[in-house]
Amino acid sequence: MSNNSPNPYDDVFNNMAKIVDEIVRNMPDAQHARIIGYTIVTRQASGDPKCFFCGGDEDGGDIPYEVVETEKQIFITAMIPPDVVNAPYADIQSNTVRICVDNRTTAIMLNEPIDVIHSSYRVHRGVMDISLAKIQ
Repeated sequence: MSNNSPNPYDDVFNNMAKIVDEIVRNMPDAQHARIIGYTIVTRQASGDPKCFFCGGDEDGGDIPYEVVETEKQIFITAMIPPDVVNAPYADIQSNTVRICVDNRTTAIMLNEPIDVIHSSYRVHRGVMDISLAKIQ
């Protein structure tokens, strides 16, 4: 059956799913193996990333996160624990982003002010993606 989908990534994702399935099937104790959440980023940040760092200490109660910064944008990706009770959210302020998950909060201080109105976040399959627009 041919794939007539308009999305050019469908074939890539289908092939990747087959590869991951094969890897999991060949793992020791494969009957207990599970894949829980993953994110495939198909968009590229405009401009070359000038900053990349990781933060958060899961053992210390923080939410682990990664930050990629370009000339015009900041992208934060956080791993949301699987056992959350309430919906996680991002409190986006002009110089700080707080990732709030139940009674845990991880604050990320920003080096440059951001445009709160043109910034957003999304939580999907255990991953929070935060896109921040810098004030130009």
